[in-house]
Amino acid sequence: MIMEELTNKTSGSLGDKEIVYSKAIKAGKRIYYLDVKKNLKEDLFIAITESKRSQIKEGEPVTFEKHKIFLYKEDFDKFMDGMNEIIRYIKGKNTESSPKEDSPDKAQGPTSNEE
Repeated sequence: MIMEELTNKTSGSLGDKEIVYSKAIKAGKRIYYLDVKKNLKEDLFIAITESKRSQIKEGEPVTFEKHKIFLYKEDFDKFMDGMNEIIRYIKGKNTESSPKEDSPDKAQGPTSNEE
């Protein structure tokens, strides 16, 4: 199976959740893990984990703070719509003081190209 080759390192059973594919994204002091998991009913979902290295005091072991969210298939479209809207908003704020003219903004109301 091709998937097994890609996920050989991360495949395994974690209680009722099996990791079938994983992607790690290193970003500064944080690592984001995007895991595709399968439950006992064979349903796939995404587990997003943020792992952040905690501040260490001299002589103490390094610890990691982890936060997880689970994203289910029926919510993918709404989640991505919201994520894209937020990203466009932030990018617009970083490049100018007001939202970009060509980016959709619910506050501006609907536009029409009908004549």
